Amino acid sequence: MSQSKKKIHYAWWVLLGLVVMVGAAKGGIMTTGGLFLTPVTEDLGIGMGSLTLYFSISSIVTMISLPIAGKMMAKYNIRILLVAAVILEAGSFAMFGLMNSVWGWYLFAIPMAMGSVFVTQLAGPVLINNWFKKHKGLAIGIMVGAGGLIGAFLQPVAGNLIASEGWRTTYIILGIGVMAVVIPVVLLTIRMAPKHKGLQPYGMDVVKPNDEIKVQTTTNSGVTAAIAKKSSAFYFLLLFFFFDTSIAAFNQHVAPFAMGLGYDIQFAGNAMGAWSVGVVIGALFFGFLSDKIGVKNTAIFAMLLGLVPVGILIIVPENPMMFTIATGLYGFVVASLGTLGPLLTTALFGNKEFSQIYGLAITGLAVAGIVALPGYGFIFELTGSYTYVLYGIFIMLLLNVGAIILAFKGKKKFKKAGLWNL
Repeated sequence: MSQSKKKIHYAWWVLLGLVVMVGAAKGGIMTTGGLFLTPVTEDLGIGMGSLTLYFSISSIVTMISLPIAGKMMAKYNIRILLVAAVILEAGSFAMFGLMNSVWGWYLFAIPMAMGSVFVTQLAGPVLINNWFKKHKGLAIGIMVGAGGLIGAFLQPVAGNLIASEGWRTTYIILGIGVMAVVIPVVLLTIRMAPKHKGLQPYGMDVVKPNDEIKVQTTTNSGVTAAIAKKSSAFYFLLLFFFFDTSIAAFNQHVAPFAMGLGYDIQFAGNAMGAWSVGVVIGALFFGFLSDKIGVKNTAIFAMLLGLVPVGILIIVPENPMMFTIATGLYGFVVASLGTLGPLLTTALFGNKEFSQIYGLAITGLAVAGIVALPGYGFIFELTGSYTYVLYGIFIMLLLNVGAIILAFKGKKKFKKAGLWNL
């Protein structure tokens, strides 16, 4: 027993695997996607709104796939699922480099989204919830921050590659590179639950030998998914995810926004690098702050802070230094989605049926992708500017403050009704 205590708990190796997997998939594929929009539309003569419709297709597929993916994760080997998911996501991204028509993006958006559901959305929160009973917020913050850290490196690299080698080659390099790095790491580190390694979750003090399989359920409290779905707290959480994802979705338009103001692709890549640095710092900061002042207060603070970079981008976007500072601060605020989303779900509904409730709540992410991503593109096409988009984001930040407050009022109602089951 004393020997095992001296060893690094396997939960940290799982977290390392998630850091590499989520970081590479988000930083190498998801957040670099915006850098390709202007070069592709100019080269192939495609409208910005038409091209960004592939984000909507991805979001529709995501919304359909989420409940199916949750069931598959409970039923099948997690490593096999994640390897297949990485191939679908990164392989489809690489295939974009071979396309000559917008229909290619529409087609490969489908398998890319199917893979992304597992790799970037469900696996991290579910595995951390399984493996960590202590420092869960820190673990989520580290995982989310990894996407920003890797993105901070890959955004400028991708921007320079597009400028020197072209968008086609860059798509292929990034897609193949992510597969080559992530697949071996997944096979070596990822396990679904502590029982698969004969362990307890990290931070679990004493568990009887015969109770290992029951650890996940007997130690959890909260409400069932059936009760959660009927509560006002759930619908306000859904609204929070919708608005927060719509706010975060602007990252795909930062590069076109910058280039529309006269900045070049290298500057846009560096600005997105600043965004990614902000994500790294923000993910860790918000995880730490939620432990200190509570997740509700942290989420409200994050939304109010978001008004600052949006205001800068509305008022002085032509100033290169202010533009870069604003994108970095924007990324800092956006980190709140990945960090605070799972923590808000736990705070509102407990751990009893976390994966089911979280899987339902994050359909708000998918709906936001369907509406916001192409919507921003079409607004740009119609007005020639992203100013109205930024005004809309400013309003959504304020609405999200209200959604958070009302969600916690809804929690009080079902707790008062005695529906919080221990």
